Amino acid sequence: MGDPSLALPGGADPAERTRVLRRAHAAFTEDGRVEAPVRSVIAKSWRRCARARLSPECAPRLELAEAELGAYRAQHPLARVMPLFRDLIGAFAAHGAHLLAVCDARGGLLWVEGEPATLRRAEGLGFVPGARWAESAMGTNAPGTAVAVGRPVQVFGAEHFSRRVHPWTCAAAPVRDPGTGRVLGAVDITGGDGLAHPHSLAFVQAVARAAETQLALLAPHPAAAGRAGLTALGRDEAQLVLGDRRIVLGRRHSEIVTLLAHHPEGLSGEELAYALYEDESVSAVTLRAEMSRLRALLGAEHLLSRPYRTAGPLESDSTAVVRHLAAGAVSAALARYAGPLLPASTAPGIVRLRRRIEDQARAAVIARADRGLLTDWVCAPWGADDPAAWRALTEALPPEGRPAALARVHALDVELGTGAGPEAASRPESASGPGPAPGPGGRATYPQPARS
Repeated sequence: MGDPSLALPGGADPAERTRVLRRAHAAFTEDGRVEAPVRSVIAKSWRRCARARLSPECAPRLELAEAELGAYRAQHPLARVMPLFRDLIGAFAAHGAHLLAVCDARGGLLWVEGEPATLRRAEGLGFVPGARWAESAMGTNAPGTAVAVGRPVQVFGAEHFSRRVHPWTCAAAPVRDPGTGRVLGAVDITGGDGLAHPHSLAFVQAVARAAETQLALLAPHPAAAGRAGLTALGRDEAQLVLGDRRIVLGRRHSEIVTLLAHHPEGLSGEELAYALYEDESVSAVTLRAEMSRLRALLGAEHLLSRPYRTAGPLESDSTAVVRHLAAGAVSAALARYAGPLLPASTAPGIVRLRRRIEDQARAAVIARADRGLLTDWVCAPWGADDPAAWRALTEALPPEGRPAALARVHALDVELGTGAGPEAASRPESASGPGPAPGPGGRATYPQPARS
């Protein structure tokens, strides 16, 4: 047995391997049978494609136009290691009729560079910056599958789920944030049969590790120097980064700092109390005591009063999502959307913000009518019981892929009592279950609190 991570065993004839794989691909797409010599990593990916109701004729969709793509990738963490990617892979790609590609954590292509003739071929395929090559959108492919499984992947010819990609071979490895371990995206090399060599997989894996090492050594990003960062989406307790300090805030402090992040101009004591307390009779003394405790935790230099505000810009994941949605960058917004804002909070101002962000994100996904984005939404805890999103996914699927999604729409109509007609799923409200219980480490457990 050869190494299952390698697409082409030593001594194998690429032409014969291609013929055998095309027969196996036809067997799977026609009746769901996995035949030898399909590797387990590819078989598992094909099955995920089948569950997502992808067609083997699927084509990529351009999600980010040039203007919004430029802004998005300029602030992406992998922009800082693009010089390294170009040094290590770029010259090799340019002289070998190959391409260097870098994608984000959702499979969106950020950069595609290489030899001009190969670039023109890739453009005809839709393998271009701004296009989404997530596995859930384009089927089995090295960059999309690498970020889906979090491991290096090599894909040869007809191992690709989409038939239009069968002439290509690619190898990709995920790149992780050295501080958190979170997948930032993947680096990929794409070209012809020659890339099925074991060295290409080892090479791209080594490049990814070199990028992670450089990210760990780099000073803070210039744009973030001196700034604080807040993570509050999908968490009951927000996490605040102040310089080299990482602070998990309590529930009330999480609400206060989140509200201030969305109001950089500041909030008066009266405005903040109105946003924090359901009981309007809470005294001003109570708020002042809470702010005093928060100031002691953060340091007096970070929290100012009259009005209450942070001393410097406070970038948060929730403000970033709002900004991306306002610019129409739906993929960029969903890349940052880790779940509802402070899901366990019942503070009136947080409830309003949470619903606004969720409703805007949900509406943008449904309006975009992209199969991959809709699949990601309904497979997430906050979208699993969303009949309108399921109905939109049904409409985005080819006819042969609709039965399972239609069955889910019908089940939700029955469970939620919304009725089975199309008008029921087009309502802006989505039903939710009872409020969440707190999860470990400040992470929320779903479903969200029901809408009033």
